[in-house]
Amino acid sequence: MRQVEVAVIGTGWCGGMRAESLAKSALVDKLHICEIRPERLDEMKALTNPASATMDYQDIVSNPAIEVVYISTTPEPTHYPIARDCLKAGKHVLLEKPIAMELAEADDLINIAREKGVKFTIGYSQRFNPKIAWAKKAIAEGKLGKIVNVMVSRHLSRSLGSRIANRVKLSPAAMESTHDLDFVYWLLDAKPVKVYSQGAYGFMKELNGSYDCMWNTVNMDNGALVVIGGGWNLPPSYPNYCATWIEITGTDGALILDDTSRDNWLNTVEGHTQFPMSTMPGEHVDHMYAGQMGPETLHFLESVLLDRDPLVSADHARMVMESYLAADISAAIGEPVDLPLSNYAMATLADIKAAQ
Repeated sequence: MRQVEVAVIGTGWCGGMRAESLAKSALVDKLHICEIRPERLDEMKALTNPASATMDYQDIVSNPAIEVVYISTTPEPTHYPIARDCLKAGKHVLLEKPIAMELAEADDLINIAREKGVKFTIGYSQRFNPKIAWAKKAIAEGKLGKIVNVMVSRHLSRSLGSRIANRVKLSPAAMESTHDLDFVYWLLDAKPVKVYSQGAYGFMKELNGSYDCMWNTVNMDNGALVVIGGGWNLPPSYPNYCATWIEITGTDGALILDDTSRDNWLNTVEGHTQFPMSTMPGEHVDHMYAGQMGPETLHFLESVLLDRDPLVSADHARMVMESYLAADISAAIGEPVDLPLSNYAMATLADIKAAQ
């Protein structure tokens, strides 16, 4: 069995989980890690016993032995330059969402990956949720007939929302509903043609000017109607909590998915009510991984070793990006926005970003 040398750049919350998964895998010959915070780098060194540990990602880029790189850096504007350098060096790359901050940057990364003949994917871990995978299978087998409507409602605790929103000025559509846009488009095997979005302000406005929640209505090219709501303002009594409710209706049936994680309910004198193992990426639980990110991490490694396409294509991630940009435009102007984005829509988006 062939093994490869692998690197993780950015070993915070998500990157740390990916690094720990890779450190346990028999597919990894040597693990290399990169982290700009010295104290976190020391923590991860003790946890994963890497072959090398650095604070400069260029050490990863310049190491010819490293074939596969996972980029989990924050803030999100770092994604493009680091991914660009790794792809140019001929390395296979899994990049956390978002793919980039600008469509032109996304296009550049996609083109570089094609020119270099390397695999490039985006971390949309919800595709590795067993409930979502089963929905994909049921729809593909025609159990529901022609899909008429998909509704997704996803809400995070404000502790998670604050952690995410405090580091970058991106909306809940861009940072949270992006996962749902991805897997719904994947379920339907269709493309969006129009987006109408509305948002409501609350707790998050003083933090970064963001909406507390956004609801996005998307018309698909196959006639299906998609409604996706995302928020990050659940009260502090729900620490690190993520709850999702999904309804899929078709001409021959309906599928209801309860992903609210209320089946793991911990109540203690000190911590009160908590829902462990409820966050979107999941977490390590001793000898196993409870959630989606662990399997997703190893899936990309297997895609490289077996020379097959990863589950998420970069082109699909770009389509999702264009959708949440359309949602941001629509929420700002109060009108539906057609896809692909027109020059007028792009100019409006530039004005919105300038005002922020």
